[in-house]
Amino acid sequence: MEIVAIEGKAFEQLKQRFDDFTRQVKTLCGNGRNTEKWMNNAEVCGLLQISQRTLQSYRDDGTLPYSQIGRKCYYKTSDVEALLNQAKNESR
Repeated sequence: MEIVAIEGKAFEQLKQRFDDFTRQVKTLCGNGRNTEKWMNNAEVCGLLQISQRTLQSYRDDGTLPYSQIGRKCYYKTSDVEALLNQAKNESR
């Protein structure tokens, strides 16, 4: 193992740069980012009490936004809640 000696001032500068870098990484990688829950098809169908086919129609016509990873679709909880609220308001 090799031991390297550096001046205290150089060490403090190095430490400050590392702290700045850490803050930047946290900012870019999610410190303070939205951590909203995502739902899968089965969860959305159960909550909305709709069939898979109706959910497909909602995706096709843009009624319910979604994200797709591979062959699986996911929905933001807030989008599903907004759709529920919209349906409640229309039924009044």
